[in-house]
Amino acid sequence: MNIHFWGVRGSIPTPLSSQQIRAKLVAALQRIKASDIQSDEAKDSFISSLPWWVTGTVGGNTPCVEVTLKNQSKIIFDAGSGMRVMGKFCDKPQDNHYHLFMSHFHWDHIQGLPFFDSAYNPNIIFEIYSPFPNMKEYLAEQMRAPFYPVDFSAIEGHFKFHAIDPAQKIKIGSAVITCTKMSHPGGSYSYSVVEDGKKFTYATDIELSSKDFVQTSEKSAVFENADVMLIDSQYTVEEALRKENWGHSAFCYAIDFAEAWKIKKMYMFHHEPTYDDRKLNTILESARWYANYISGNSLEIDIACEGTVFEL
Repeated sequence: MNIHFWGVRGSIPTPLSSQQIRAKLVAALQRIKASDIQSDEAKDSFISSLPWWVTGTVGGNTPCVEVTLKNQSKIIFDAGSGMRVMGKFCDKPQDNHYHLFMSHFHWDHIQGLPFFDSAYNPNIIFEIYSPFPNMKEYLAEQMRAPFYPVDFSAIEGHFKFHAIDPAQKIKIGSAVITCTKMSHPGGSYSYSVVEDGKKFTYATDIELSSKDFVQTSEKSAVFENADVMLIDSQYTVEEALRKENWGHSAFCYAIDFAEAWKIKKMYMFHHEPTYDDRKLNTILESARWYANYISGNSLEIDIACEGTVFEL
């Protein structure tokens, strides 16, 4: 399967500010030497040597992740503002079907759907899956006047809704999708996709506690031995303690969880909107140190960035 991150920020879209861009330029200039600008090759080499947080960004769009299966079926996890970008640049599904799985219906996970170009193409079918039975009502609400100029009734004819049970296995092509309920205000569901023996787990908006480490058949199906897990790592421990019951996890709790479930690679996800790229890099370095401390080299840690694409 092919996996593409279109939106990785949590809570609210967060575009780069002028101050943040200026800070990146200052950080680059602090590192430059006269020899770094003597030729085009030297300039390229200098830019390549800069830290990722200076030359790039994790991005500011809210959650949307695309999974393309080997038969080219398209699965989408959540419809945050990253979905708008996906609509501009992704390849359309060959079978004219999108399979959209919703973790929950807070604004940052639904606000991209009204701006997804294909939503207005009557020839493209949207299969929407969620354990929340009122999913149609929730998606339609944000498109009612005065909140949006186009009513959901204008597009609902090519939307099909499927209320699923956490114990249910959804078959799409040669892949199997399962879900489990996690702790978050109002509830949230994590999903796994298994195809050809490879497992990808999407675990956003969860506040981890001791009960999440207890092995059950439902949680094992979603988490155990995942090759890659994308997981809510929004806070530092200090912030997680201050924001108890807000529904998000500290990065070190996510690492403990990944280690307990024998995850091979973990991407930190749903980034705190007040954290800039430099702070997120500091968290990444701390996370890698902690993961190495508790697991050696058994768990690989990375940070989710918009535009990341990989094969699994």
